[in-house]
Amino acid sequence: MEYVIIGIVSLLASLLSFFSGFGLGTLLMPVFAIFFPIDLAITFTAIVHFLNNIIKFLLTGKKIDKYVYIRFGLTAIPTAFIGALLLIYLSEIQKTLNLDIFGITLTIVPIKAIIGAILIVFALLDMSKSYQNLNLNRNKLIVGGMISGFFGGLSGHQGALRSAFLINSGLTKESFIATSIAIALTVDIVRMSVYASNYVVSGISVHLPVLLVAILSAFAGAVGGRILLKKITYKSIRNLVAIFLLIIGLGLITGLI
Repeated sequence: MEYVIIGIVSLLASLLSFFSGFGLGTLLMPVFAIFFPIDLAITFTAIVHFLNNIIKFLLTGKKIDKYVYIRFGLTAIPTAFIGALLLIYLSEIQKTLNLDIFGITLTIVPIKAIIGAILIVFALLDMSKSYQNLNLNRNKLIVGGMISGFFGGLSGHQGALRSAFLINSGLTKESFIATSIAIALTVDIVRMSVYASNYVVSGISVHLPVLLVAILSAFAGAVGGRILLKKITYKSIRNLVAIFLLIIGLGLITGLI
């Protein structure tokens, strides 16, 4: 059963993340965590996310906006490093809040709740007409890179914050997607280099088949997204970003993610 569920989620998350610029790691890790210990779930998700970004980079690399990538992506490197180090430190602290709501016990982790609240704020702003008419010009890219990189290293939820900035940076649909992928790949390399030693890799060989299913499904989603790219409007991408921000933010706050 895990093969089917993980395969479907991996494919759909990869497909949708192709347009929104984020979502694969955030959606896939909780599914892995259903079937495997959390350390293996994080390891498997990191591997799938990294390899999938390489494939998407090869499919879209020619459309990268170099100016945006340099100002946003390179700025994200040092803050991603700091965020990853902070993650290692916070992982040693076990503090949770359990709430019983209608017979359902929700385990709320403070750091996830904080990030979730930030994502919801971005979503509400992005759906407001006044925010859509607001010109977040390219002078904000450095700040956006610092924030996105930090949370990318800290929690892996870099994409939602990155998309909130890039969606208003004047990029074409193709450049938005390609540049987002290049930045995500850069942050992936930084964060994995920092906390890879904290992952348990001994179980990879034992569960290699299910990992391969996730990787291949994500690859299929990336290819499918590339095919559908010309059929998706820019407005649709913006709406997807806002919807994912809300879903992920609420999931983090309530402890469902």
